Amino acid sequence: MFENLMATAVLPAADIDRAKGWWHDVLGRDPISFDVESGTLFYDVGGTMVMVYRTDFAGTAKNTAFNLATDDIDRDVTALRTHGVVFHDYDFPGLKTVDGIAQLGTLRGAWFDDSEGNIIALSQPAPEMIEMAKRVRAGAAA
Repeated sequence: MFENLMATAVLPAADIDRAKGWWHDVLGRDPISFDVESGTLFYDVGGTMVMVYRTDFAGTAKNTAFNLATDDIDRDVTALRTHGVVFHDYDFPGLKTVDGIAQLGTLRGAWFDDSEGNIIALSQPAPEMIEMAKRVRAGAAA
């Protein structure tokens, strides 16, 4: 059971053309596939398929909808800001951002909204977590 499963991320969009423009202009990604009938976009992000589909419920979740892991959060926060991305600031017990970035043990994180109001996290895991993810991906490709 489940020997041939693949995981995909799913993000809602109220305006598929606006979302497509944001993915291109901000994340530098173009769809690898587009289902014309349903208006669904498909992207490859680090080997993970991301489906962006049309719905009126886009941006209604108040939690992180998608995470992008990086090896240099400072570099990528700076780059995203040049594309107009505004990072969330938090000051809760256990979560405080400084200039948009939080230190959470060995993980650093920052959060921002996409064009549809979905919350996207940018995280810099500890090096050993990045290595584990690479091993998992390599094993899945084998």
